Order: sequence, then structure tokens, then C-alpha cells
Amino acid sequence: MKVIDLTTLIDENTEVFPGDAKPEITVVSTIKEKGWNEKQLKFGSHFATHIDAPFHMIEGGKKLDEFPVETFFGKAICIDARKKEILEDGLKRVKRGDIVLFLTGKSGVRGYEDFIKREPTIGTETAQSLAKKGVKMVGFDSLTVDAEPFAIHKLFFSNNIPIVENLANLETVVGKRFDCFALPLKLANADAAPCRVIAILKR
Repeated sequence: MKVIDLTTLIDENTEVFPGDAKPEITVVSTIKEKGWNEKQLKFGSHFATHIDAPFHMIEGGKKLDEFPVETFFGKAICIDARKKEILEDGLKRVKRGDIVLFLTGKSGVRGYEDFIKREPTIGTETAQSLAKKGVKMVGFDSLTVDAEPFAIHKLFFSNNIPIVENLANLETVVGKRFDCFALPLKLANADAAPCRVIAILKR
């Protein structure tokens, strides 16, 4: 098998959503000073590669820690969303219970202001189709799925479908089916949480 890391690297330069506080990674102990190395981490729940829960935008929505852990791993497919005809062909391969990831080509778009000048990552018709098929999670390599009023976010959330954002390396799995693990931090009352995402491909 082949294991591929689909997670954004976390450091002080990792991009944040405009208006969010920048990450703070502080050295609080070194081997030389105290006999061990330790860092203090400070960043938001929607930082780097993370999973959004319905509670993020829906009053009374399901919180991330209320989903069974089985939600966060399973059979997956990565669809190329950069061209409509390829996107439509990829959607035909989606099965009930799949985790569906989208290569958008927008991972390099820096900042929300640049993002909102472009088309949404996917349209509402595609989001509705995925909800109808019964997918259990969706993921994107973009900073956000859509801009205000966040109709696509809310469509997924109203169907209790968590959203992974800021994925990396999707070019390596596009067009393929694989096993996917996207395990969030186990935070209480979570609207979102950073996660580590990997793809496992059978050779």
C-alpha cells in the first residue's frame, strides 16, 4: 500500500482566514534550559487542515465531538473540480457513504478577498447531489468552500455532512478511490478542529 499525507504543514506562516488571529508557536522549554523540549501552540479551531461541524454556522447544529468516530474514515474518492465535464464524470462514481474530496486548483489563492472574486468551489447543485447520494464527509484543498452567505456550507451542514478545508497534495490522489482517514482533535463542544488527513492507496 501507499500512504499519502493530505495535511497542510503547521507553522507560523500557515495562512489563516482573514480576520482570524495568526498562529503563535512559542518555545517554552528546551533541553539545554530544563532538560526537555516543549512548545506552546495557539491557533483557532478553523486553522490549517481542519474539519467544520454544522455547529459552525447552524444554531443548535451538531458539534464535531457528537459525530461517531466512524464518520472520519472510510472509502473515499477525489474528484477534479477544475473543469465542469470532469467534475460531472467524477460525481457519477460517488457511492453512498463515501468521503468525497475535491481538487479545486484554489489552494494557492491567497486570502478571502481573492477567493470571493472567483466562482464557488462547487455549485449548490453539486452539493445537493452529494447530500442526496448520502456522502458522509466532503473535503477541499481551498481556503473555504464558498463566500457569504455561505449557502454551500449550510447545505452540507443541514444534512449533517462535515467539511474538511485546506487539504494538500490532492493532485496525487485525483481520480482515484482510496481509504481516507481525517481524524480531528477530540475537542468538547467543537465547531471545528484541526485534523490529520491521510490517503491509503492499494498498489
